[in-house]
Amino acid sequence: MTAVEFIEPISHEDGVAQATALFAKTYGAQPEGVWAAPGRVNLIGEHTDYNAGLCLPIALPHRTFIALSPREDTRVRLVSDVAPDKVAEADLEGLKARGVDGWAAYPTGVAWALREAGFDKVRGFDAAFVSCVPLGSGLSSSAAMTCSTALALDDVYGLGYGSSDAGRVTLINAAIKSENEMAGASTGGLDQNASMRCTAGHAIRLDCRPGLTALESVSQKEFDLDKYGLELLVLDTRAPHQLNDGQYAQRRATCEKAAELLGVANLRIVADEVAASADPEEALADVLAKLPDETSKKRVRHVITEIGRVDEFIEAFASGDIDKAGDLFNASHNSLRDDYQVTVPELDTAVNVARANGAYGARMTGGGFGGSIIALVDKGEGHRIAQLIADEFEAQGFNAPRALPAYAAGAASREA
Repeated sequence: MTAVEFIEPISHEDGVAQATALFAKTYGAQPEGVWAAPGRVNLIGEHTDYNAGLCLPIALPHRTFIALSPREDTRVRLVSDVAPDKVAEADLEGLKARGVDGWAAYPTGVAWALREAGFDKVRGFDAAFVSCVPLGSGLSSSAAMTCSTALALDDVYGLGYGSSDAGRVTLINAAIKSENEMAGASTGGLDQNASMRCTAGHAIRLDCRPGLTALESVSQKEFDLDKYGLELLVLDTRAPHQLNDGQYAQRRATCEKAAELLGVANLRIVADEVAASADPEEALADVLAKLPDETSKKRVRHVITEIGRVDEFIEAFASGDIDKAGDLFNASHNSLRDDYQVTVPELDTAVNVARANGAYGARMTGGGFGGSIIALVDKGEGHRIAQLIADEFEAQGFNAPRALPAYAAGAASREA
């Protein structure tokens, strides 16, 4: 059997050196600076962000580094270590939504979104990207790219938002707008908030209700795996992963339609009412009875129960009840599989193997339809369980998965 690949994070020094070297080779000059933003893994609270719900992401130690210099004109030139000989170009002048194709839409869209928001001083730029956040893995390589770009542009154009948590919300909004409107990828904000606002050793409890201040929307929750002798295994299934083929948007639309039928602005309102009732199970059944079809009942049941699981997980982990924390991982995955229907055979297989071989709990993470799973396991067990999953994948004819060592890392920052 083939040994499973573990993707280690690039060190600060190597990331700076590689991004600077790629920039110099491509543009024949030194960059003004190097910035980096992390990918993320969401511990629990899936498909809740666009329903004004709760999520619990951590930033990964795996980061996307961007070496960047501003330009006097409105041209954008971009290169990536994925294809170091190909330079993508765009122009911000007269640029409209969906006006840039391919991966270049993400960073170009950030500058476009900032200009749309009234930051006229933002002009063109040259940039080089180096990343160890695996692409298409559901670990948010796109947010790592848009958030590192936003932080770099904030810095070189002196916007002044990157130095405070509240200020970073402005940059997060530009990153979200870039993904939604320039790249055409539906995203609810979880990824960008995690990439810009997480702190080392903590998950963030992200409250996505509209109208909250930066201070109200995020609280830091300790996530110290060593304290309990645990590790978090992240395994990228390498299943073909595609969020902008309409499946994600379809589920989002179903939830919005259900909220409308229930006479509320969003499903969070219903989730809070159910949680506060004397008999939550009966209250949930009453809500579902008002919906016209089986599909919308399933989607709403997932959202309401998943929002409830976030605070339950925070409480269980904080009190050291790791069995309960694992059970909540399992319940989350089962709901995503059966009610939200966003898993694929690779995700289910990986979760089943992890559960059968000592994991406290395992679940898919991210948007689904491919991507990654996470498993809460005893320290030192991650490699063994990852290998067992890889062996089962080989037996079933799936692509070889790859794994990542994961812990709660810090947010986007200037590196050089």
